[in-house]
Amino acid sequence: MEITGTIKKIGETQTFGNFKKREVVVTTDEQYPQFLLVEFTQDKTDLLNNYNIGEPVKISINLRGREWVSPQGETKYFNSIQGWRIEKLNNTSTPPPIDTVQEFETTTDFNLSEDEDDLPF
Repeated sequence: MEITGTIKKIGETQTFGNFKKREVVVTTDEQYPQFLLVEFTQDKTDLLNNYNIGEPVKISINLRGREWVSPQGETKYFNSIQGWRIEKLNNTSTPPPIDTVQEFETTTDFNLSEDEDDLPF
């Protein structure tokens, strides 16, 4: 799966024993923007070193879910979004302009003489 958006926040790398985690918040470009927290773990935490707040990105993700049973016996479920690749997107979402005069000249072939003009006016 992939998500695209603009980086809102990049957290510092956190270490818990042998486990490393780094979080990034991405704001989606939708009618109702979403603020998605994406976790990068272990060796993937270094992928965020070359990114800055405000950059448009595409992140490849996996959805993760886990079950937890409280000491009182109540079962709860938690979801997380885990990133495994990130790439910068170009800010140019519109294609370059077309030179319509040149395109028109190269795609039309009007070789009519004045005698061949059959217009009524």
